[in-house]
Amino acid sequence: MKPSAAGKITIHPLWLRITHWLNVIAVFILVFSGWRIYNASPIFPFKFPVDWTLGGWLGGALQWHFAAMWLLFFNGLFYLGMNIITGRLWKKFLPLRPLDVIRDAVKAFTGKLHHDALDKYNAVQKLAYIAIILDLILMVLSGLVVWKSVQFPHLRELMGGFDNARVIHFFAMSFLVLFVFVHVVMVALVPRTLLAMLRGR
Repeated sequence: MKPSAAGKITIHPLWLRITHWLNVIAVFILVFSGWRIYNASPIFPFKFPVDWTLGGWLGGALQWHFAAMWLLFFNGLFYLGMNIITGRLWKKFLPLRPLDVIRDAVKAFTGKLHHDALDKYNAVQKLAYIAIILDLILMVLSGLVVWKSVQFPHLRELMGGFDNARVIHFFAMSFLVLFVFVHVVMVALVPRTLLAMLRGR
């Protein structure tokens, strides 16, 4: 966080805002094309409504999925690299203490958790952001097993085989969708956070 030329506080630097919105695009495409791919060979006894899917058919969905996969992969690498290089990873997300998470969670559920300082994350936010970063890494790794099972035998065995990797990939996707839903609700409750992610200030 630093003062801008106009004297206002920069909360989110430009590189962070760009990677955030690229991730939004990648995740949207991955989820909806992934639902179309899932429908071609369901793991569980249900399918997603066709109107909620992207790609038109299995081949089209795979093309959308692979394109978004590379966007997420390289954008994610850049995001993690910049967070480490700039020290933002430690300043924003650490320390993370269990008691702090419990305290802030109780405040959130009782409507007493305030968002006065947008440049600081509370413990629940820290946990959520760390969890989604790890979840996205798990999605990429399990996706590699589903996509190139023969080429990644050790990773496949680590995940308990091809079928188990599909289940892991599905639940990682489910956690991602839940995160996005809660994230959007929180933005609706505190709209200043959207302005900060658009303008940086």
